[in-house]
Amino acid sequence: YFSRNFEVIALELSPEDVVKMKGYQVRAIETRHSVPSLGYILEEDQRLGRFDRDAALSLGVPPGPLFGRLQHGHEVAVEGRVVQPQQVMGPARPGRKVVYTGDTRPCRSVEDAGRGADLLIHDSALASDMIEWAMETKHSTAKEAAELARRAGVRHLVLTHISSRYSEDSSQLLNEARHIFEKTDVAEDLMSLEIRFKDE
Repeated sequence: YFSRNFEVIALELSPEDVVKMKGYQVRAIETRHSVPSLGYILEEDQRLGRFDRDAALSLGVPPGPLFGRLQHGHEVAVEGRVVQPQQVMGPARPGRKVVYTGDTRPCRSVEDAGRGADLLIHDSALASDMIEWAMETKHSTAKEAAELARRAGVRHLVLTHISSRYSEDSSQLLNEARHIFEKTDVAEDLMSLEIRFKDE
């Protein structure tokens, strides 16, 4: 019923495959479900370091186009001297990192992928009182997702793939997770999140 004005290209991926795009990449990771399954890491490229305007001025670089050249990694000549970018630029800064699990049991590959992530979106189908069913169906409980998020040192956890038994009230899942990992939310249709850079 809808037309689209963009091309869709389907790629079959295996664990550790990487799709590079402009400014970011997506890497597939193996997850643990009842059928072969993948999760994904979306990671932005490193950003330029901070420009030290005072250092540039003290080296005799006048404001203007030469500032820009230094910021983009090019040396500049000023009054017969060469000024290198590293003299006025701080270290490269990390981009943002989002990990999405799809359906899975908690597993080492997701924990490793989530290390230091800005956002982890993790399967949290069930509450802890249904752990046996979660293990049998190869899903995760909210508590397990929160424990993994804490171990991995993520900044924000979003619980997803919530069982329909919690469609009216997901507070049990949220409370279980927040007891372990405070910065947790439950995914909702059309949810929007702002992911800030770590150095902001």
